[in-house]
Amino acid sequence: MANLTPEEALERARAAAEAARQAAEAAQTYADYAADMVGSVAHAATGGAVDPTVFRLAIFVLAVFVGYYVVWSVTPALHTPLMSVTNAISSVIVVGALLAVGVSAMPDLGAGPWWAKAFGFIALILASINIFGGFLVTQRMLAMYKKKG
Repeated sequence: MANLTPEEALERARAAAEAARQAAEAAQTYADYAADMVGSVAHAATGGAVDPTVFRLAIFVLAVFVGYYVVWSVTPALHTPLMSVTNAISSVIVVGALLAVGVSAMPDLGAGPWWAKAFGFIALILASINIFGGFLVTQRMLAMYKKKG
């Protein structure tokens, strides 16, 4: 195994990446199916009394609580990787916010509602602040591990 040519290593890496992509697609399919089933069961169990929007809002609130407790239970040594992930998530938010702000620049979509541009602009500002602050915190955390000599 140590005597792989670069081409063989590249082919193995590509095969592993393809297997990972297929596994991720299967996991997404199963998660979507499970979410639909849970929603259907909740809707049927309450006789249709639970609005799907309220059900999704309840899931969001539960996710906020779980996220809060997960983040606060992270050891200090893992804060730097956690901030890196937060920066990556915020960069995705910036892309979405730019699309929302620039919706009038796209000829197929027309002018778009004003509130989409306003929320997009607010999301762009907040995500930019989050990214900048995350990089500052990450830089400061990494400076703590450098030798002072």
